Amino acid sequence: MKAMSYAKYGDENVLELTERPKPTVGPSQLMVRVTRSSVNPVDWKVVSGGLDAMLETKFPAIPGWDVAGTVEQVGPDTPEFAVGDRVAAYARKMVNEGGTSAEYVTIPVEFAARIPEGVSDDVAAALPLTGLTARRTVNALDLTDQDIVLLHAASGGVGYLASQLAVRTGATVLGTCSPENFEKLRRIGVIPLEYGDGLVDRVRDAAPKGVDAVADFVGGVLESTLSVLNDGGRHVSIADPAVLEHGGRWLWVRPDGAGLAELLSLVQSGDLTVDIDRTLPLEQLPEAYRLSRAGESQGKIVIRVQD
Repeated sequence: MKAMSYAKYGDENVLELTERPKPTVGPSQLMVRVTRSSVNPVDWKVVSGGLDAMLETKFPAIPGWDVAGTVEQVGPDTPEFAVGDRVAAYARKMVNEGGTSAEYVTIPVEFAARIPEGVSDDVAAALPLTGLTARRTVNALDLTDQDIVLLHAASGGVGYLASQLAVRTGATVLGTCSPENFEKLRRIGVIPLEYGDGLVDRVRDAAPKGVDAVADFVGGVLESTLSVLNDGGRHVSIADPAVLEHGGRWLWVRPDGAGLAELLSLVQSGDLTVDIDRTLPLEQLPEAYRLSRAGESQGKIVIRVQD
């Protein structure tokens, strides 16, 4: 099968279009014929060796954790799915070797979710990592309609999805972003605040009694968080483990087929919107990594593997 792979750590230039063996399918696994994958910042960090202390890599490795496609083959004892089912998954494994930047990938059945009618493979592939991260974050904050919540980087890949999920709880949602994204957040019911110097004063103007919960999707904002968070308030971060020293929670997303199915249902009903910047063919994965690393994309970059 065709796959983008890398034989050593490095930047996007170590990626090459190669022929790799088709994966095998074991018990309680699915082989997915990949139509679309997508790019997340963690992908190029993994390729650079940035997560080597946490996750083993076996070279040559195929990168990528987001996937949409159709079931090509099921392993023994896999009654949940059948050949031909459209599925999506956050397909992170504990060893980086057989990722989703390839024509086929094998995943545990519990990672997979059916793609509903009316949801494109592009959207389904753009959702798993960012959507599940957003869902896990909002669930961890346990928001109610009595809460005021502050989301740092509310217009970004994870933040924009978390903003929509937070609004659905009935909470008052404040979101930091650049001025050019103010209207984007207003359209989904978020009160936008410019990030950077003076943020604490702007939050206090919007919430004079402080905020009940904070989610950090960018890092480097712990001091601001603690300055506006009420006593007993909840705060989580996906970017700064230092929150653990101040009563907060540091979150990592988990593969979760059931959770992804919920998110895809919200997309189908029009209650959740996924930002897509562009779709590029598999052989342009190095360019997709460059765009992501340079911050030159507005929304997810989807990778067209095959149709």
